[in-house]
Amino acid sequence: MAGAEKPLPRPAPESRAFWEGAKEKKLMLPCCDACGKFWFPPSQRCPHCLSSNFDWRETKGEGRIYSFVVYHRVYHPAFEADVPYVVAIVELDEGPRLITNIIDAPDRVRCDARVRVRFEEADADVVLPKFALIE
Repeated sequence: MAGAEKPLPRPAPESRAFWEGAKEKKLMLPCCDACGKFWFPPSQRCPHCLSSNFDWRETKGEGRIYSFVVYHRVYHPAFEADVPYVVAIVELDEGPRLITNIIDAPDRVRCDARVRVRFEEADADVVLPKFALIE
Protein backbone atom coordinates (compact mmCIF):
# COMPACT_ATOMS: atom_id res chain seq x y z
CA MET A 1 0.00 0.00 0.00
CA ALA A 2 2.20 2.80 -1.30
CA GLY A 3 1.73 6.21 0.24
CA ALA A 4 0.27 4.95 3.51
CA GLU A 5 0.44 7.47 6.35
CA LYS A 6 2.03 6.57 9.65
CA PRO A 7 -0.41 6.40 12.55
CA LEU A 8 0.12 9.28 14.96
CA PRO A 9 -0.68 9.63 18.67
CA ARG A 10 -4.02 11.12 19.68
CA PRO A 11 -3.29 12.82 22.99
CA ALA A 12 -5.66 12.21 25.88
CA PRO A 13 -6.35 15.06 28.32
CA GLU A 14 -3.90 13.49 30.81
CA SER A 15 -1.04 13.58 28.28
CA ARG A 16 -1.67 16.99 26.67
CA ALA A 17 1.24 18.65 28.55
CA PHE A 18 3.61 15.89 27.37
CA TRP A 19 2.74 16.52 23.70
CA GLU A 20 2.72 20.31 24.06
CA GLY A 21 6.18 20.09 25.61
CA ALA A 22 7.41 17.94 22.71
CA LYS A 23 6.31 20.66 20.27
CA GLU A 24 8.64 22.99 22.18
CA LYS A 25 11.44 20.38 22.10
CA LYS A 26 11.07 19.68 25.83
CA LEU A 27 10.56 16.28 27.43
CA MET A 28 7.94 17.07 30.06
CA LEU A 29 6.74 14.55 32.65
CA PRO A 30 4.50 14.74 35.70
CA CYS A 31 6.43 15.18 38.96
CA CYS A 32 4.84 14.79 42.38
CA ASP A 33 4.85 17.82 44.69
CA ALA A 34 4.62 15.51 47.73
CA CYS A 35 7.35 12.92 47.10
CA GLY A 36 9.31 14.56 44.26
CA LYS A 37 9.20 11.55 41.93
CA PHE A 38 8.52 11.60 38.19
CA TRP A 39 6.30 9.05 36.47
CA PHE A 40 5.03 7.95 33.06
CA PRO A 41 2.51 7.37 31.59
CA PRO A 42 0.62 10.38 32.93
CA SER A 43 -2.24 9.90 35.36
CA GLN A 44 -4.21 11.99 37.84
CA ARG A 45 -2.31 10.67 40.88
CA CYS A 46 1.30 9.91 41.70
CA PRO A 47 1.76 6.13 41.48
CA HIS A 48 4.44 6.32 44.20
CA CYS A 49 2.50 8.06 47.02
CA LEU A 50 -1.00 8.58 45.52
CA SER A 51 -0.87 12.36 45.91
CA SER A 52 -2.97 14.33 43.42
CA ASN A 53 -0.63 17.34 43.71
CA PHE A 54 1.84 17.42 40.84
CA ASP A 55 3.33 19.66 38.18
CA TRP A 56 4.70 19.01 34.73
CA ARG A 57 8.46 19.48 34.76
CA GLU A 58 11.11 19.33 32.09
CA THR A 59 13.49 16.37 32.34
CA LYS A 60 17.11 16.23 31.20
CA GLY A 61 15.98 13.98 28.36
CA GLU A 62 18.79 11.51 29.00
CA GLY A 63 18.85 7.93 30.16
CA ARG A 64 19.81 4.43 29.15
CA ILE A 65 18.37 1.71 26.96
CA TYR A 66 16.61 -0.73 29.27
CA SER A 67 15.49 -3.11 26.51
CA PHE A 68 14.96 -3.04 22.74
CA VAL A 69 13.88 -4.96 19.67
CA VAL A 70 14.83 -4.48 16.03
CA TYR A 71 11.93 -4.74 13.60
CA HIS A 72 12.90 -6.42 10.33
CA ARG A 73 9.37 -7.16 9.17
CA VAL A 74 6.88 -4.64 7.84
CA TYR A 75 3.82 -4.72 10.10
CA HIS A 76 2.30 -1.51 8.70
CA PRO A 77 2.87 -0.31 5.14
CA ALA A 78 3.77 3.22 6.25
CA PHE A 79 6.89 1.89 8.01
CA GLU A 80 8.25 -0.04 5.02
CA ALA A 81 10.99 2.51 4.27
CA ASP A 82 12.11 2.48 7.92
CA VAL A 83 12.85 -1.26 8.20
CA PRO A 84 14.97 -2.20 10.08
CA TYR A 85 14.11 0.11 12.99
CA VAL A 86 14.53 0.00 16.75
CA VAL A 87 11.76 0.14 19.34
CA ALA A 88 13.15 0.51 22.84
CA ILE A 89 12.31 1.05 26.45
CA VAL A 90 14.41 3.96 27.65
CA GLU A 91 14.84 4.45 31.38
CA LEU A 92 15.27 8.16 32.00
CA ASP A 93 17.75 9.41 34.59
CA GLU A 94 14.72 10.70 36.52
CA GLY A 95 13.34 7.14 36.74
CA PRO A 96 10.39 6.65 34.38
CA ARG A 97 10.59 4.34 31.39
CA LEU A 98 9.32 5.34 27.94
CA ILE A 99 8.61 3.23 24.86
CA THR A 100 10.27 5.02 21.96
CA ASN A 101 12.45 4.67 18.88
CA ILE A 102 16.25 4.76 18.78
CA ILE A 103 17.28 6.65 15.66
CA ASP A 104 20.78 5.20 15.36
CA ALA A 105 21.74 2.21 13.19
CA PRO A 106 20.25 -0.94 14.77
CA ASP A 107 23.63 -2.70 14.92
CA ARG A 108 24.96 0.03 17.27
CA VAL A 109 22.13 -0.28 19.81
CA ARG A 110 22.90 -2.08 23.08
CA CYS A 111 21.19 -2.43 26.45
CA ASP A 112 22.53 0.07 29.00
CA ALA A 113 23.78 2.40 26.23
CA ARG A 114 23.34 6.07 27.13
CA VAL A 115 20.82 8.01 25.03
CA ARG A 116 19.52 11.58 24.66
CA VAL A 117 16.14 12.73 23.38
CA ARG A 118 15.77 14.05 19.84
CA PHE A 119 12.51 15.48 18.54
CA GLU A 120 11.05 14.54 15.16
CA GLU A 121 8.27 16.56 13.58
CA ALA A 122 5.75 14.00 12.36
CA ASP A 123 3.35 16.65 11.04
CA ALA A 124 2.29 20.22 11.84
CA ASP A 125 0.64 19.16 15.10
CA VAL A 126 2.69 16.21 16.36
CA VAL A 127 6.34 16.13 17.46
CA LEU A 128 7.66 12.73 18.53
CA PRO A 129 10.36 12.27 21.18
CA LYS A 130 12.87 9.72 19.93
CA PHE A 131 16.33 8.93 21.26
CA ALA A 132 19.89 8.85 19.91
CA LEU A 133 23.01 7.27 21.35
CA ILE A 134 25.30 9.60 23.28
CA GLU A 135 28.74 9.32 21.76
